Amino acid sequence: MQSPNKDGPQLGSLGTPEKDGWLTKRGGKVQSWKKRWCVLKGRSIWYYKTNKSDCLPQGSIDLEPTTTVSTTTVKKRNSVFVVVTERRHFYISADSDSIRDSWIQAITSAVEKLEAKPASTPAPKPVEATKTSENGTGATTAAPPTSGGANAVVRAAPTGARSARAQLANAKSTVPFVAQEDSKVFEFWQIWSESIPPADKSGPVEFYVSISASMQKLNWRTAGPQHIFIQKMVDFFWGVGAPESEIDKLNDVGASINPVKIGSWIDMSAKGGMDGGWYFPVEVTVQQAFEAADDGQAISKVREWCAKHAVENCLSVGRDMGAAPPRQTEIQLRVPGANPQDQVRIALEAFDMFGFPKIPDNALKILHDTVTTGDQLRLSIITASDGFVRIGVLVPQPSAETVSALCNTCTEPGFAGNHAGLLKFEGALGVSGPSYVEYQYLMKNFGYSVYKEGFDIIFHYDVGSEIEQ
Repeated sequence: MQSPNKDGPQLGSLGTPEKDGWLTKRGGKVQSWKKRWCVLKGRSIWYYKTNKSDCLPQGSIDLEPTTTVSTTTVKKRNSVFVVVTERRHFYISADSDSIRDSWIQAITSAVEKLEAKPASTPAPKPVEATKTSENGTGATTAAPPTSGGANAVVRAAPTGARSARAQLANAKSTVPFVAQEDSKVFEFWQIWSESIPPADKSGPVEFYVSISASMQKLNWRTAGPQHIFIQKMVDFFWGVGAPESEIDKLNDVGASINPVKIGSWIDMSAKGGMDGGWYFPVEVTVQQAFEAADDGQAISKVREWCAKHAVENCLSVGRDMGAAPPRQTEIQLRVPGANPQDQVRIALEAFDMFGFPKIPDNALKILHDTVTTGDQLRLSIITASDGFVRIGVLVPQPSAETVSALCNTCTEPGFAGNHAGLLKFEGALGVSGPSYVEYQYLMKNFGYSVYKEGFDIIFHYDVGSEIEQ
């Protein structure tokens, strides 16, 4: 819980706390600093506007066995420490280093007790996705009941050492334009990360990230069971200003497909680009996927290409939720073909048929030289009502040598490949390499001065998942 909680306990009802006192806490969505009377009691740090006994809390920091607390530095603030939970980083300033250190010791002790004695899980409650407007009305998609609480979640990650969420946060700190805590990009990432629900027994919560070879553009994704994601996703989109018509579109497409798994994504760039949207990472017919797209010449061309190559299903469909049109819809397909080289030919035919320039010769040679028997290529196509936006051919499991060679093909000033930075990013993620490399082209005028237009190399990573046991 990170927002005001008027249903929380009155200060006087908490009894003797493990620790209490005045601290200054930085807000989440609005990152202003406010003085609060803080009370550590059991597994929670409650914070209040005053220290009067009848005062109700403004919110709480819920401690978990994986919570960490440590000193940190923030511009123009002294004696700062940070409490890191699976959902958020809480930045707190004390009046002195000694007070800060005493809080760190008390919180550490409280977390250690949680590790020794797991908390009980609350009874499950039904979930319903609700659009909350200013008058608080407007129900949307109903969802099945949940099957457990967040407290029993056991994290599974590729390294086995950190949760997938923690790995994302760790990797974020290696990308300078995302790591700047006073930036809008950092704030956007944090709001999105806090919207990701905890896992339950119905299925894992999955985490993915992709990054350009120059490390100037990133895409973050998460997905999991529909019933635990839908409400959090709707709340996130409302919170960042998505129009009501697009939230309705999400529900309409969801009602048509009824996917067992749904997810959200955000894009960001070093020039301040920020976008977000939803996707359904489930196999559906291309006809169902086309229903998510706006009519126009572009989607008609995709229909024609699919019919020509007898493509009947797609692997995922998604849509952006930006405040201004044109709306963009992404469809990801398996590339047909008798073998990987045949798949390359058919994918390149799509580039030509949809009006995209050819892949540069140096990158094209690597593409031809590195596809191997058994590879299944994918094609990502993004359309809007006024034309094609982006296309990309994805090749699985690129070798370390391929990654290095592709970074060397990116030589445009300001967007040169950064292989050394990429290795650092992979180390922070706890992965040994990308799951896919994408040969991508973004059409002119769709970069909106904040995303690189033209050809680019994108590396995709499967970070890991969480599952309740």
